[in-house]
Amino acid sequence: MVYTNSNLPFEKMLLQFMSEKDPMLSMLKWLCDQLMEAEVTSKVNAEKSERSPERSGYRSGYRVRRFDTRMGTIYLFVPKLLPCM
Repeated sequence: MVYTNSNLPFEKMLLQFMSEKDPMLSMLKWLCDQLMEAEVTSKVNAEKSERSPERSGYRSGYRVRRFDTRMGTIYLFVPKLLPCM
């Protein structure tokens, strides 16, 4: 499940995770998604859909990657990047 609004209060986010089939795996997937987005934002020097003169690249969709952990397998959408021309 994708959590698009990360500004939810902690209690509401926790309740959303607890309603999942495997709460710990859901939390790990959310954390991985947030870390990947933060890394891409820092590499590109712009938020998603933001226009900025400091931009050093562009997002170009996602690719699916399998990630095996002790808690189970999750499928991550890894952002693709293109350099600025």
